Amino acid sequence: MYDKTSLRADDFINHDEIVDTLKYADAHRDDLPLIREILARARERKGLDHRDASVLLACEDEEVIAECYRLAEEIKQDYYGNRIVLFAPLYLSNYCVNGCLYCPYHSRNKNIRRVKLTQEQIRDEVIALQDMGHKRLAIEAGEDPRMNPIEYILESIDTIYNIHHKNGAIRRINVNIAATTIEDYKKLKDAEIGTYILFQETYHKQSYLKLHPTGPKHDYDYHTEAMDRAMEGGIDDVGLGVLYGLEMYRYEFAGVLMHAEHLEAVHGVGPHTISMPRVKPADDIDPDEFDGGISDETFAKLCALIRIAVPYTGMIISTRESQKVREMVLPLGVSQISGASRTSVGGYAEEELPEENSAQFDVSDRRTLDEIVNWLMRLGYIPSFCTACYRAGRTGDRFMELCKNMQILNCCHPNALLTLKEYLEDYASEDTKRIGTELINRELAVIPNENVRKKASDYLKTIAEGGRDFRF
Repeated sequence: MYDKTSLRADDFINHDEIVDTLKYADAHRDDLPLIREILARARERKGLDHRDASVLLACEDEEVIAECYRLAEEIKQDYYGNRIVLFAPLYLSNYCVNGCLYCPYHSRNKNIRRVKLTQEQIRDEVIALQDMGHKRLAIEAGEDPRMNPIEYILESIDTIYNIHHKNGAIRRINVNIAATTIEDYKKLKDAEIGTYILFQETYHKQSYLKLHPTGPKHDYDYHTEAMDRAMEGGIDDVGLGVLYGLEMYRYEFAGVLMHAEHLEAVHGVGPHTISMPRVKPADDIDPDEFDGGISDETFAKLCALIRIAVPYTGMIISTRESQKVREMVLPLGVSQISGASRTSVGGYAEEELPEENSAQFDVSDRRTLDEIVNWLMRLGYIPSFCTACYRAGRTGDRFMELCKNMQILNCCHPNALLTLKEYLEDYASEDTKRIGTELINRELAVIPNENVRKKASDYLKTIAEGGRDFRF
């Protein structure tokens, strides 16, 4: 039976409930009076459950879709403003014992170059990222208890936090590693990680088992229940995601919303982020082998409905997506993007040769960080490198309380301007600096609180004189 308060995966991600939800959505996809009621509830900015949101996803009425897009834009503005947070992934090791059919790291792949970074190599990677201007990283590693034990991850986190090169510093490390134990999650908490990220890949259990035929990841229940263990281990912020293209997208959409509802019901805090990756080409992987691919238009609709259904969560679009697609979905609720990403192990400090490929997937957006910052500002967004909430202890329920009350902008907007100013002073090209300076002046003027506006102005002047790391 479906029970969002249960700690059993089969209860809170209940197959029969998802099937019934999809049948209900199909039956009501043209029920415009019901859809108007659902949209009216969505306008209250309190989100939608998986069943109501699935009705909107099933609906193909052009006016309804347009209304969903408008509402998603409004909610994004209310909760996150025009800020876009930037980060980069850092791949530590591609050794992996799993047999995942969609990932080139799978243990049977003899073509991929296996690499595990030493701490000195990690230092080189981080310095290269700092020289770009990055302040946030998401570290990634394959699942291999012998090659990538928790001790290696912890040592790497400590190394990264202690690298200070010129004006560079990594101020937040998010962690994307395999499901593990409560004890290991406690260790990650003690290491002061930001968000613990784990993609479900697919919530369809039978498909999950087929896609993960061997290795520890084959255990669907252990994987799906990982976020509960992470939160029990003291981690405040967790990030969900499915890999669109592996299973029916409507099934996955309902599943990720049910997971968010479960976390909220049990822990009082929903997901800090929901990522939106799609299957992409990679060594030994052909996306055409998976028949669940979705069009760009459907992808945009999914992004808009995630924003409507879970208004408080951050939404992440990576460099898996092209500039064109990212430009399409940015207004629909996206709050974080990666920039100048390398998905290979050791890809930042030196470019690897094609025949020595160690990448997890092909990158579609290959622009430099400066080009992405420049592009975002030309579109009217504030590129943000802010880590203030995490470092000020505004995480978990404390962040959610501010975010759900739409008060987080009182901190985030000026903090975004301060971190952008740092980037402009230390890393930007002349054109980017010019555009950024104009943007900061415009955005500073619209800060409603006079005291905050004056303090931000003072901080900006101090940053121009060489000061760093100010925050509200």
